[in-house]
Amino acid sequence: MYEAKEFFELGLAFHGHKCPAMPLGLRAAVAAMNVLKVERAQDKELHVISETGKGHAAGCFLDGIMAATGCTYGKSNIEKLYYNKMAFTLVDVAGKKAVRVSLKPDFFAKMLQSPFVEERKRGVPPQDIPATIADPLVEKVMTMPEEMFLEIGPVTDYELKHKPGVFAAAPCSRCGEMVFIDKLVETATGRICLGCQAGN
Repeated sequence: MYEAKEFFELGLAFHGHKCPAMPLGLRAAVAAMNVLKVERAQDKELHVISETGKGHAAGCFLDGIMAATGCTYGKSNIEKLYYNKMAFTLVDVAGKKAVRVSLKPDFFAKMLQSPFVEERKRGVPPQDIPATIADPLVEKVMTMPEEMFLEIGPVTDYELKHKPGVFAAAPCSRCGEMVFIDKLVETATGRICLGCQAGN
């Protein structure tokens, strides 16, 4: 069984500033890992399907999930659906099981009225929000009972379709840069990369 505090300093260093949403992601991820009885991913043992988006007030939630689970874009074991929801599904790849975790609607609504979010609405960068505002909220997130803010779904069967890694690359006939071959496009003048195809 993990505790979110084990990942707090890692999450803070990875995320770059102190805010309530990143530790919410830590707590939610740890809850999912404990329900599935899995360890943090070293490679692709876990997979996250995030329902978060971009440009909304709590995108930092996803950094907490990544810090706790070890699921990262570099390892290609995380994907984003852009639903703009504070929810995700954690998949135990080998065990073929998954659990969906979301923030409870009433908690989510209250969170958007917090002093931290009010400062953000005024255009204050998160790193410039006074510790007198940020610290109590972070402390509350890290210590309150899960049932106050998390909706943890049932464990379900889930088989992730695995694609083998691509290890072969070739140069784009237009820009000359090396490209993994699954993303080269055949044209009359040779194989080109997606960037050249788009005119970049």
